[in-house]
Order: sequence, then C-alpha cells, then structure tokens
Amino acid sequence: MTSAFKTLVILGAFLATGYGLTCRQCVIGLLNTCFFPSDTTCNNATQSCYYGDAQFNSTGAFKLHTRGCLDNDLCEKTLTGSLLGAGYTASFRCCTTDLCNSASSLHLSVVMGTVLTLLCTVWVSQ
Repeated sequence: MTSAFKTLVILGAFLATGYGLTCRQCVIGLLNTCFFPSDTTCNNATQSCYYGDAQFNSTGAFKLHTRGCLDNDLCEKTLTGSLLGAGYTASFRCCTTDLCNSASSLHLSVVMGTVLTLLCTVWVSQ
C-alpha cells in the first residue's frame, strides 16, 4: 500500500469514530410533555435513539416518558421491576437516524391545548 492510501484509511477511521448519532433527549416527561428537552450526541458505542414509556402497575393510566440514546440490546424490549415497592413496566422503541425520536406528539398536544383554551375562552365569554 502506498503511504497516501494508508493515510486516507487511517483518517477515514478517525472520522468514522468521531461521528455519533444525534438523538432527542428527555430525562422525564408527563402527559406527552417533556421537561427540559435537549439534543444529545450519543457516544460511539450507542447505536440507537429511543423513546420509552414507564407505567406503574398500581396506577394504570399514569405513564412517564423518556427519550435519548440506547444500546441495541435494549431496543424493542419490555422490562418489569419495582421501585420503592411499586411495580412498573417499561418499554423501549428504537430508531437509528438523527433525531428520529423527536416528540411529534408534543406538537399535537400544544395545538390541542391551544384549541381547547380558545374554545373555553369563547364559551366563558358568552
């Protein structure tokens, strides 16, 4: 191999290692609203973005939502456990392109909230 070709191969390896997947991050979310959302670049060992739901078995309808980076071995899995004596079920759905786990449902809830606020304002003013 020529020295120029070896240099290109080594440079390509460094560039590939330096690239990471960008995911939407939400440490905690309730009612389809993420508190303090951000974008994060995953480390090189992480291959997927995820969006997950955790539901406490005793409350039924109450769900927590999270988003971020995740290793492929947890993708499309459902885990069960307990936290302070309360049982929970958590599921993780994954995707593999930049910002593929962004919160489209958040936009829907903001629009729906605006419409409901306008309807209530019109109803109260009559």
